[in-house]
Amino acid sequence: MSSFDFVAVLLLLAAILGIVNHRYLHLPRTIALMAGSLLLSIAVILVDRSVASVELRQRWGELVATTDLPHVFLDGLLAFMLFAGSLHVDMNSLRARKWTVLSLATLGVLMATGLYGFGIWLIFGGTIPLPWCFTLGALLAPTDPIAVGGLLREAGLPSGLLAVVNGESLFNDGVAVVVFAVALEWANGHVTTAPMIGLQVLTEAGGGIVLGFTTGYLAYRALGLADEPSLELTMTLALVTVTYSIASALHVSGPLAVVVAGLLTGHRSTRFAMTDVSREQVILFWDLMDELMNAVLFLLMGFALLSVEINRTLLIAAAGGIGLALVTRLVSVAVPTALVHLRALPRLRGIAVLTWGGLRGGISVALALSLKPSPYRGALLAVCYAVVVFTILIQGLSMPMLVKRLYPPKV
Repeated sequence: MSSFDFVAVLLLLAAILGIVNHRYLHLPRTIALMAGSLLLSIAVILVDRSVASVELRQRWGELVATTDLPHVFLDGLLAFMLFAGSLHVDMNSLRARKWTVLSLATLGVLMATGLYGFGIWLIFGGTIPLPWCFTLGALLAPTDPIAVGGLLREAGLPSGLLAVVNGESLFNDGVAVVVFAVALEWANGHVTTAPMIGLQVLTEAGGGIVLGFTTGYLAYRALGLADEPSLELTMTLALVTVTYSIASALHVSGPLAVVVAGLLTGHRSTRFAMTDVSREQVILFWDLMDELMNAVLFLLMGFALLSVEINRTLLIAAAGGIGLALVTRLVSVAVPTALVHLRALPRLRGIAVLTWGGLRGGISVALALSLKPSPYRGALLAVCYAVVVFTILIQGLSMPMLVKRLYPPKV
């Protein structure tokens, strides 16, 4: 199957599952797509085990290898999704809570990585080396509330808290990718000292932020010279692809660079460098791109089950990993926010929303699938996938009820 054929199949499945959900289920679309592909994956596994000559899982593994799906996401879809998401962030609300977002996206990610890594090492009974456990902690550190973003707005989540949720998810994706890369090098024996690790994290993250400001500002100035919607749309596409390509060439954080460029574009370029017609068309285009890429992403997340080998030991570890993910999320939210708000400690209901809303998504799955074959890859994949499925299906679907309970609508 060619890459074009594969994309065609994914879009067909997205359309079919979307129609079924629209007519009968009425779930959030991305969650419905993931649940549908998860059920299809289970059916494939059952058929594969029942009919020896089919070998559907083997074909899936060959397809993942030939199309290089994890890197397609990390080097392609991720850049566009982060840019599309950053266009809609309320910069005024984000600026008012910048220290909270910064602490969650940095200290929170580091705490989540360390606590989860050490905890899962204990759950595995020390059978998996600690550096590999920290690698698992790093790939599960980034949150991804895209699946319930619309539900949170409809449920009446205060704008300030919504800005924190969106801002954290955008920035901690970039930070977590850097931390994951460093942890993976450590696991492979390439980085051994704390100063080297710290320097690499600061260099990649800081370089990505500076690059994003630079390309975002240049695009802002260039957009002011044009007054044609199609040209301005082309310029935003160029901004995303060029920024990510330069970041890759300079070995700095591409996700952080794209997020910063997107924030600058959404806050300044769409307001001061575009006409009303251009702004409307550019936002509409990126909303459509975001919808399509999320559809493909959540389908792939469901099908990722085909890459996981399941046995009793891994099921026990996965169950423990789910509980550990909730505990580490609570600690990595409560401590940074408490440090930022020492004079007036944050309200418990805000911490509850941030903890339960800490969904893991496509970036965690893509990072896990990008791991090269090793004796530990299967175990890491199993735990990662269990956490992602639980957070998306259980936490995601229950978020609106939690928000309405904690923040009842004003009469």
